[in-house]
Amino acid sequence: MSSSDGDGHNSLAADLDRGSDLSNLYGMIDRDNVHGLNLTIPEDAKAVIKPWNERDDTSKFAESGVDDQTIIYVPFTQNVRIKSILLKLGRGEVTPRHLRVYANYPNIVDFSDAETIKPHLNISLSEGETSVVEYPLRVAAFTSVSSLSLYFRDSVGGDQSRIYYMGFKGDVRTPRKEATKKLEIPAANAPDASIVDRVTEKAAGQQTTAR
Repeated sequence: MSSSDGDGHNSLAADLDRGSDLSNLYGMIDRDNVHGLNLTIPEDAKAVIKPWNERDDTSKFAESGVDDQTIIYVPFTQNVRIKSILLKLGRGEVTPRHLRVYANYPNIVDFSDAETIKPHLNISLSEGETSVVEYPLRVAAFTSVSSLSLYFRDSVGGDQSRIYYMGFKGDVRTPRKEATKKLEIPAANAPDASIVDRVTEKAAGQQTTAR
């Protein structure tokens, strides 16, 4: 039985396993352009963007530098709808306790930006977890996302934050051109005519009749 409220971590893990292949957005992440602020090794921002089957690998991680705050910027190759964020965080002193999430803000280039811009979502992160935790996003701001900025802060020890795995669940937004094609309904006398064309023809026919 699946957990609807997220309190049952065992059933939640089972739900994650069942849905990972269908809804994991790893393939939609522009991994080459992922970057982080205030990391001991800047390239480690890419290291936490792993395939689902590597989520428990603790040999690669991102660790904050001079204090416990870090921002990881994640661009996508096309617009996606994000339903949840998946995180495996450091334990003990290096566990960040808060996350601010910004959608479509590629201009967040430093921490003063992150402090002055209102986040789309504030998340209180779970402490003491050993596995991946899913954080649902039920906010309209995440229905058409080209990039996310994730601002981790307030670690338990106050000196450093560590992130082992970051992933996203959701789906790809259908491009507008493809969406309009789905509106096309075959007519008996014109199989390829779209609704707009048929309405235009009907209006023209009525005008001719009126005259």
